[in-house]
Amino acid sequence: MTDTAPISTPFTAESTAEEVIGGIDLTGRRAVVTGGASGIGAETARALAGAGAQVTLAVRDTEAGRRKAAEMAAATGNEQIRVARLDLADRRSVAGFLAAWEGPLNILVNNAGVMASPEVRTPEGWELQFATNHLGHFALAVGLHRALAAAGGARVVSVSSSSHLRSPVVFEDIHFRRRAYDPWTAYAQSKTANALFAVGAWERWESDGIAVNSLMPGAIRTRLQRHVTEEELERLRAEAGGDAPAWKTPGQGAATSVLLATSSLLEGVGGRYFEDCNEAPLHEPGSERGVAPHAVDPEAAARLWQVSVETLTA
Repeated sequence: MTDTAPISTPFTAESTAEEVIGGIDLTGRRAVVTGGASGIGAETARALAGAGAQVTLAVRDTEAGRRKAAEMAAATGNEQIRVARLDLADRRSVAGFLAAWEGPLNILVNNAGVMASPEVRTPEGWELQFATNHLGHFALAVGLHRALAAAGGARVVSVSSSSHLRSPVVFEDIHFRRRAYDPWTAYAQSKTANALFAVGAWERWESDGIAVNSLMPGAIRTRLQRHVTEEELERLRAEAGGDAPAWKTPGQGAATSVLLATSSLLEGVGGRYFEDCNEAPLHEPGSERGVAPHAVDPEAAARLWQVSVETLTA
C-alpha cells in the first residue's frame, strides 16, 4: 500500500456502473473489455458505450459477442461496438488480437476470468486459471502498451477478487507441478497476480501516463461460477459468517471497474486495490474485506513481472 491517504469517492457498494459514469463523456475514446459478452464485463462495456466510447468486446465466443454487441447498440444508441476473438489461454489468439489492433487505446479492462475450474493445463503445461486470469492478460496489456501510451492518460483496470486473501503467488510452484492441485487455491493465486500486475505496471508505466489499478467487484452471480455448485458457494459464504458480502447485481458489480476506467477522481492514481468503489484498507485477520499485503507488495510485483516475461518468452 502507498503511504498516501486512501482514495474515497461518493460511491458505495450499492452504486451501479450507470451511476458512476453519469455525466462522463467518452466520445472519441476507445476501450477494450475482455469477457465483455456476459456478466460484469457486459455491464462494464455497456456503461462505456453508453457514455460514447468505441468499445471492443474481446471474447472467446464471437457469436455470443455479436449478439451482446447488438443488444448494447440498441440500448445505448452507440453503433461503435465491435467484437474481436480473444482466448487468453492461447498465446496465438492473444498475438492475433494484438496484430490486428491499430491506433491508440484509452481504456483496457482486464475482466475475463476462470474460477475454481477442475485441473486443466494449457499445451505449455501452465495451470489454466493462472494462464487465463494472469498470463493472458499480462501478454495482452504489455502488447498494447504502445497503444495505451499513445492515447495519453490511458487507464488499465485489472479485475481481482477478495479470493486473493487465500493465497499469495507461490513462486516455487505456480503451476501445481509438485503440490496437490486445489481449485480455490489456484484461483486465489491468480487473483493475487491480478493485483500485483497493477502494482508492477504502474511502477513501469506511470511515466507514460498510464494508470493501472485493481479491484474486487463483489459477489455477483454470473457465468464465472459455472464450475462451482450452489452448495459450494453457500459453504464458502457460511465460512465467512457475518462478513460475507451481500450479493450484487451485475450493474453494481461493474461499478468499481467503471470508476477506475473513467472517473476524474482517479487521475494520477495507480498501483492500488479498490472494493465497493473506494480504495480498500489493508486486510485484517478474520475479515473477508481489504487487501492482503502480499497482493500489493512491490517486491512480489517485480518478481511476478520477471517470471511472467520469462514464461511468455520461453
